[in-house]
Amino acid sequence: MTLKKIQKRDGRIVEFEASHIEKAITSAVLETKEFDEKETKRLTDIVVGILEKVYDGKLTPTVEQIQDVVEQVLMAAGHYDTAKRYIIYRNEKSQEREVKKIIGVTDDLGLSLNSLKVLENRFLMHDEKGNVVETPRQLFMRVARVLSGVEKKEKKHWEEKFFEVMSRLEFLPAGRTLNNAGTPQNQLANCFVLPVLDSMEQIFDAVKWTAIIHQKGGGTGFNFSHLRPKGDAVTKSSGGFATGPISFMKVFDTATRQVMQGGKKRGANMGILNVDHPDILEFITCKEVEGDISNFNISVGVTDKFMQAVIANRNYELINPRNNQVIKRLSARTVFDQICALAWRTGDPGMIFLDGINRNNPLLEKYGPMEATNPCGEQPLQPFDACNLGSINLARFISGSEVNWKRLGEVVKIAVRMLDDVIDACNYPLPQITETVRLNRRIGLGVMGWADMLYQLRISYGSDEGINLAEKMASFIQDTAWEESGNLAKEKGEFPRWKESSFFKKKQKVRNLAITTIAPTGSISMAADCSSGIEPVFALSYTKNVVSDAGLFYTNKYFEKAIEKLDRDVILKEVSKTGSVSGVYGVPREIQKTFVVSHDVSPEWHVKMQSSWQKYTDNAVSKTINFPHEATIDDVEKAYIMAWKAGCKGITVYRDRSKDVQILMTNPTENNNNGSYIIQSKIKTKPLEKEDNSKCLDCGAEMIFEEGCAKCSKCGYSYCKG
Repeated sequence: MTLKKIQKRDGRIVEFEASHIEKAITSAVLETKEFDEKETKRLTDIVVGILEKVYDGKLTPTVEQIQDVVEQVLMAAGHYDTAKRYIIYRNEKSQEREVKKIIGVTDDLGLSLNSLKVLENRFLMHDEKGNVVETPRQLFMRVARVLSGVEKKEKKHWEEKFFEVMSRLEFLPAGRTLNNAGTPQNQLANCFVLPVLDSMEQIFDAVKWTAIIHQKGGGTGFNFSHLRPKGDAVTKSSGGFATGPISFMKVFDTATRQVMQGGKKRGANMGILNVDHPDILEFITCKEVEGDISNFNISVGVTDKFMQAVIANRNYELINPRNNQVIKRLSARTVFDQICALAWRTGDPGMIFLDGINRNNPLLEKYGPMEATNPCGEQPLQPFDACNLGSINLARFISGSEVNWKRLGEVVKIAVRMLDDVIDACNYPLPQITETVRLNRRIGLGVMGWADMLYQLRISYGSDEGINLAEKMASFIQDTAWEESGNLAKEKGEFPRWKESSFFKKKQKVRNLAITTIAPTGSISMAADCSSGIEPVFALSYTKNVVSDAGLFYTNKYFEKAIEKLDRDVILKEVSKTGSVSGVYGVPREIQKTFVVSHDVSPEWHVKMQSSWQKYTDNAVSKTINFPHEATIDDVEKAYIMAWKAGCKGITVYRDRSKDVQILMTNPTENNNNGSYIIQSKIKTKPLEKEDNSKCLDCGAEMIFEEGCAKCSKCGYSYCKG
């Protein structure tokens, strides 16, 4: 072939690929059905032959010139309908390019409009007037240059490799790295855990550290179980009484509210209280008062012993952390019921399984247990430890109808090196964190695009086939990542605490304390135009209200391709009502079975998927167990117990429409003036139908009556006359 190069619209000279011409013709003929694949190949060869003859290997054609030749060949062959469709396709792409210009981003990587919106809003550099001063290519080059800069050898080689996996959207480091690499602050880590100890000085030190971390763009996690309970003595001399951990959580929440996280968004926190703390009942309901603790996710830290007491319906002990004395006994089942009832209502609290997160803790013997996690729960950490995250886009590793294991393995190894380099390239917000992170060298390599991979392979998310592939995929990534950590240990040395870890006893030389984590990948999965984390797709068509007031509208591209030979417009109209293709007339059973969304998947399959990935993940797995609005509290309880038995390190549930505002929405009940959707919230107080009504109108449990009002004994809803 004499034609080697072409000129892109932005002036770049790139390799000529005939497959792009064949793909464009295929897209056009799919709608007209004028000819078959054999004719497509013949026409592609004709186009290439004309280009080689005209340009003779000496001149470089532009993309527009190539498209002109394609049009002429289609017309000359008598395929007028397909030529018309191709012209329309060119016009649509031209209009899309004009829209891209409006958002002020030069698209030099051929990204989707939604990807560009996310990059512009979250990651690209802006000048003082708010104008974008960076392209997507320059963003990835900036990050690649900073990370490769800490390499001792072959800096240029690794810069090119890092840029390659990012620009191909095969792997993206998490938001802090994309945001801050190469900036004056250069704070590249995502997750931090801080100690909160039982003195006023230590508590307010933690508040100060939290503000500093949030200012630098990080999220923080705390376990408040070391604080003495409410009403406990402060000191003998003062005669005062402690206000308890929940009162101090409000202080942290207020501080968080005052600090804009990295100038982009407010800080996020995870608050944990162990189930044996005397204030556990107050903690479970602490988010019921609107606005008091609005910047926290909360989780109850539970032990295997507690869960066994729940199942056996036994009492368990509440222990004062000040003196380790047992002060009370409660029914484990009653406390568990309350946890699940509040989670059913609002999504909080989740559960952290403390024994689970420490079962394979390499530093447990020397440094004690991990007690807290980052805000989304996927990263258990010891005090002052931090973790940088990054995720592989599994949707990019399908060749035909098979997984490209070879390329996936290559990208895993590059990603491990990248994340290890983040540790040395990062300027941490506190000296204690700098020391701890570089002693442990913990990284968090995860995945995204899992649901999109299943769509391409035509495998149902909630199926044995899906679970089996999950375990195979997680095991492959885990083994490959640890192999690369071993290679890095030979090249650069083991992590400094290696001799104090369980790896030393096993004589396993590795560079990192832990490697794999499954994060929720909110912004980076939107930037990569793929499904988030290991979650099923929320809806095949939906609006996501994160980046802008008007939201971003998504239609899953793999679903669109699957129905392109069907009555596409009619089907999409029906799907847009609920987000699901289940039961839509005219859609083959195979497509309905494959293209499931979150609420098509039963909670049991959600838990099975989480536990399958957890089996081969060092840290934890961020996963939401979705429930339909009609789910009961008993359904939530079953999911919590199942997750614990299955070996998950934590669990978060969400019942559809149980919060006032949802990030992901379909089938809106109201459309406001700026185009974003509002889902009406469930009213928390409403009139009783009868004064003697003895059943909760929401969950059916017994009501407790007092002074004309009633409170549900299980879910906590209040009902009042009038």
